[in-house]
Amino acid sequence: MAPGPTSQIRDLTVPPELAGQRLDRVLAELLPDYSRSRLQHWIEDGRVTLEERLSRPREKVAAGQRIQVRVEAQPAVTLTAQDMPLDIVYEDDALLVIDKPPGLVVHPGAGNPDGTLLNALLHHAPELVQVPRAGIVHRIDKDTSGLLVVARTLAAHAALVRALAARAITREYEAVVCGVLTAGGTVDQPIGRDERDRTRMRVKTAARAAVTHYRVLERFRAHTHLRLTLETGRTHQIRVHMQYLRHPLVGDPVYGRRLGMPAGAGESLRAVLAGFRRQALHARRLGLVHPLSGTPMEWQA
Repeated sequence: MAPGPTSQIRDLTVPPELAGQRLDRVLAELLPDYSRSRLQHWIEDGRVTLEERLSRPREKVAAGQRIQVRVEAQPAVTLTAQDMPLDIVYEDDALLVIDKPPGLVVHPGAGNPDGTLLNALLHHAPELVQVPRAGIVHRIDKDTSGLLVVARTLAAHAALVRALAARAITREYEAVVCGVLTAGGTVDQPIGRDERDRTRMRVKTAARAAVTHYRVLERFRAHTHLRLTLETGRTHQIRVHMQYLRHPLVGDPVYGRRLGMPAGAGESLRAVLAGFRRQALHARRLGLVHPLSGTPMEWQA
């Protein structure tokens, strides 16, 4: 399957937890940036092979099988470079580390065609037009703040993608959740798309593995301050796992609970809780091995 001038080949392997699922459902889990209908169209159009043969959307897949997808490329060159402020924590010829503010979308998409971190990166470093997704290796939600790494070259991008897949990039977060947790722990529950609402994720059995470790930093009357580390990087992972524990993040508009005030709360606390309209989540620490020098590096925000 040779890529055309406006497409690229994605090589995927069926993970054990998705064995026995339909091909279109597996692709929806492995390529969450694309709609189920678009993926089904690509299968019907011959853009997808399973073990080097054409398949059908309803065909069941087995663990370890190889899937190749000829995805429609949307070159970054068509995106607009925009002069926007960036909080750059670190910069060299291979990497950029950004401290993203809350409210800034990482990638353009439906409802956010511009004004994103990607647009700002193309203005700051025009060479990123040659790197997939302008070098953004991983993303954090619009209303989550904190650190993320950007690759400035194709070689750095490939190395960081491999490191992320091998769980060799450390990502540590801080959050404030509803309720009082007595101790830390680990949530090891698979996460996938919610079939009833494709913008949401949920814990479900036939989905991709997701592991979140958390420990208590401080307890309050009706809330807990946590530090969390990720073994995996699923969409909305921390938010979904904390909801699964019945301790959703303060202010989470999607997975949170109805605003409740602690008994005896003063006016200042009431004002803060009522005015906090985003999930209380911050990407605090980022650690990785530099893709060119091999030097271990770490940043905190």
